[in-house]
Amino acid sequence: MGLSRRTFLSTAAGGTAAAGLAAIGLDARTAAASPAVASPAASAPGDVVGKITVGYQGWFACAGDGAPINGWWHWAQNWGQAPSPSNNGIKAWPDMREYSKGYQTGFSNLNGGGPATLYSSYDQQTVDTQFLWMKQNNIDTAALQRFNPTGGEGPTRDAMAGKVRSAAEKQGVKFYIMYDVSGWTSMQSDIKADWTNKMATHTASSAYARQNGKPVVCIWGFGFNDNNHPFTADACLDVINWFKGQGCYVIGGVPREWRTGGSGTRTGFIDVYHAFNMLSPWMVGAIGNVGDSDNAYNTYTVGDEADCSSHGVDYQPCVLPGDVSVPGQRAHGDFMWRQFYNMCRAGVQGIYISMFDEYNEGNQIAKTAENASQVPAGSGFRALDEDGTACSSDYYLRLTGDGGRMLKGQIALTATRPTQPVVGSSTPPPSGTVISLRARANSQYVTADNAGASPLIANRTAIGGWEQFDQLDAGGGNIALRAHANGQIVCADNAGASPLIANRTAIGPWESFTLVHNSNGTVSLLSLANNQYVTADNAGASALIANRATIGTWEQFDLITD
Repeated sequence: MGLSRRTFLSTAAGGTAAAGLAAIGLDARTAAASPAVASPAASAPGDVVGKITVGYQGWFACAGDGAPINGWWHWAQNWGQAPSPSNNGIKAWPDMREYSKGYQTGFSNLNGGGPATLYSSYDQQTVDTQFLWMKQNNIDTAALQRFNPTGGEGPTRDAMAGKVRSAAEKQGVKFYIMYDVSGWTSMQSDIKADWTNKMATHTASSAYARQNGKPVVCIWGFGFNDNNHPFTADACLDVINWFKGQGCYVIGGVPREWRTGGSGTRTGFIDVYHAFNMLSPWMVGAIGNVGDSDNAYNTYTVGDEADCSSHGVDYQPCVLPGDVSVPGQRAHGDFMWRQFYNMCRAGVQGIYISMFDEYNEGNQIAKTAENASQVPAGSGFRALDEDGTACSSDYYLRLTGDGGRMLKGQIALTATRPTQPVVGSSTPPPSGTVISLRARANSQYVTADNAGASPLIANRTAIGGWEQFDQLDAGGGNIALRAHANGQIVCADNAGASPLIANRTAIGPWESFTLVHNSNGTVSLLSLANNQYVTADNAGASALIANRATIGTWEQFDLITD
C-alpha cells in the first residue's frame, strides 16, 4: 500500500490523550464543565464552512472489476490474492445488502448464511450508493483522498476522481480533492503538475466544493515530524501559495500539536499553518474515549479555535466514530457524540469526519455489519453491536447527520446523544405490521382522508380503516406506509414540497421514511424525499407535510400497533 497516514499514526501517535489529564490538572468532569466559546468565522458559510465533510477513500478494488490496478486493492495485504483470514487488510466488514454487485472472497460464508462478498469502488453503482447515503444523512461534502498519483495506483485513482464527480453530481453532494502527500519524493513539483494536468478540470463540475467563491483543495501532511513527511517549511509555503495563486481555497491537514508543539510536529512551521485558509488537525490515534475527547477540547480545540480566529483562518477539527475492532471504543455512539458536542460548543467553522469508508482502520461511518450474522464465519470481525448494544448498519451515518444539525444550529447544543442506535429494529420490520399514528400536536389520529384521495391529516378521535397503515420495509433500515383506506403507499409528493398523500403503488425515496425514536417514547418521520421531518402543521389543523429541519411537538407522534 505504501506509506500513508496509517503508517505515521502507528509510529508517531504514542498513546492516547488520557495520559495528559493528570499532567494538566484536569479530569473529564472539569473538561465537561468548560464554557462554550463563541468564535467568529473567518469566512461566511460555503461548502466547507458551516458544513460536515467526510473523508472518502474510494480505494477498494476487486479482481475482475476492470480497474487498472487489477487486484484486491486495500481489501487484502497481498492484492494479488483474494482476501481471506490469512490475507486480510481490513478491521470491519461492510453491510453488502445495497450493492448491486459483490466479489467472492476467500472467507467462509457469513454466519447468517450467504457468500462473503466485498464491493469494488471501481463500480459506479458503489460510489452512487455511498453518495446517496451521504445525501440521505445530510452529509454536505466529501473529500476525495488522493495519494501519490505517479505510481502504479495512479490510473485507478484518476478514474475514481471521475466516478466520484459523477456520483456527487447525481446526488447533489459536494466534493473536493484532498492530497495526502505521505511518502511523495518529488512532492513540490508533482502536486502542481497533477493539479494542473488532471485534477483542476474537476472544478468545472457543479458539484465541486467552493468556499468564498474559490474551488477547495486540501493538502494533508505538512508539518508532521517523521521521515514520511520530510518537506521543509519553505517548500510547503511555496505549494500553499501556488495553490492560492491558482485561485484555490486551501485546507491543511496538520498535526494535532500544530499550535502547542510536541514530538508530532516539526518546529518552525507556524507560518506554514497560518498560510492555510482552513486548518484541520488530525486526531486519529490521539483519542479513544469520552475523557480523551474532553481533554482534547481543553488542550487543543479551544486554543486552536482562538488562534485561527485571530489569524483569519477557518477551523475544521476531526470527529472520529472510533475503531470498531477495539472493544467498547465506539460506546454505541457516545464517543462520537461527545466529540460533536465539544466541537460545537467551541464554535468551530466546520467538522471533518475521519472517515467515511475506512474499513482498513475500522473507523468508517459507512454501513457496516450490524451483528455476527453479517460477518464471515470464523473471521473474528466485530460488528456494530460488539459492546452489547444493537446498532443498525446506518447508525453512524445517522449520528453524523444529527451532529451536522447541531453544528448548523438546527438542533440545540446537547451533550446527550439524540440519535437512537436502532431505527425501529436492527432488522427490517415485518411487512404488514399494522400501525396508527396519533399526533402530539393535537392528540388526534392521522387519517388517509376521503378514502385516501385527500392528504394525510391528524383530525380523527378514533381508529378506523382510514387511520390504519401497514408498516413496510423500505430498505436500508427505512420504512414505508401503506394506507388501508385505499391500499396505496404514502408519498411525500413533489420531493416533499407537497403534503403527504397515499397515492403510490411502489416504494421509492419519496415513499421512504426514517423512523426516529424520541426519548419521550414518541416517534418522528424523516422523509428521504428531502431529509425533512414530517409535521402535523398548524397544530394539526393542516395536512401532514415534510418541511421541518428539527423535531418539536408537531413533529412527534405516538405509534400504536394493532
